[in-house]
Amino acid sequence: MTYLGVSGMQYTGEQFPDARIIVAEDSNVFTSMIRQRLKEIFGIEAEICRTYEDLMMANELSDVPVTLAISNINLPGAENGEALNYLVDLNIPTIVFTGTFQEHTREKLLAKDIVDYILKDNVFAVEMLVESVCRFLTNHRHHVLIVDDSPTARALLSTRLKRYNFRVSVAESGSKAIDILKKNPDIGLVVTDYNMPDIDGFELARRIRSVRGSHELRIIGVSSSTDRLLSARFLKAGGNDFMLRPFIDEEFYCRVNQNLDTLLQIKSHQAAARRSAA
Repeated sequence: MTYLGVSGMQYTGEQFPDARIIVAEDSNVFTSMIRQRLKEIFGIEAEICRTYEDLMMANELSDVPVTLAISNINLPGAENGEALNYLVDLNIPTIVFTGTFQEHTREKLLAKDIVDYILKDNVFAVEMLVESVCRFLTNHRHHVLIVDDSPTARALLSTRLKRYNFRVSVAESGSKAIDILKKNPDIGLVVTDYNMPDIDGFELARRIRSVRGSHELRIIGVSSSTDRLLSARFLKAGGNDFMLRPFIDEEFYCRVNQNLDTLLQIKSHQAAARRSAA
């Protein structure tokens, strides 16, 4: 079965019948739609928890770990966000599905290291939620390399990507990145700083492109510089995308997704061409 997400993401593949997904939501309409779509696309029988008490019982009465939780901010019996805090405190990966959202709400949610948040404010809300679930269940297939000479920057990006269930490697220099790439041909995305002491981001992109094309690996450059020409120079050096720091979590995750989606689409077209030629 082929699933095409609202963003253009393609998923053609296995079912996840053993994945345990809890949906903490009291709306009959949304729980019905979510349960149906998760069953259709992934073969997952979602567990519905309509109250805070239901949520605690579902977790405490089973020894099977929760793969992912989908939770409203408020539930009956937890009108002040206790359900979300409960999930986060247990380190259960959580996607927030909410109709209540302001800027201060966003900041509080991201501070809790949730996987994602989806707003119930449009007709595509459930499909956007399903796409987010799909990404979480399949992101482990993607190996991402972070290259930055700043330990703080490496830790920040690594934490963000691991939150989304990516496999992550880190390098503190361009030369170390090249060594890691040689040993890990499955790396499909490199996120590299521009300003590094041994090999800058431009030169690293050139060296990567000498052995691996954009159809095999995508490169995102990042920089704190205010020089607007950096993005053009980076793209000319072989990069696929460029971001200026500081960037927000949502933008970073979207750029990563878009580049990996492009890579998968290229590989899908190549596979189709080979089948056609056979």
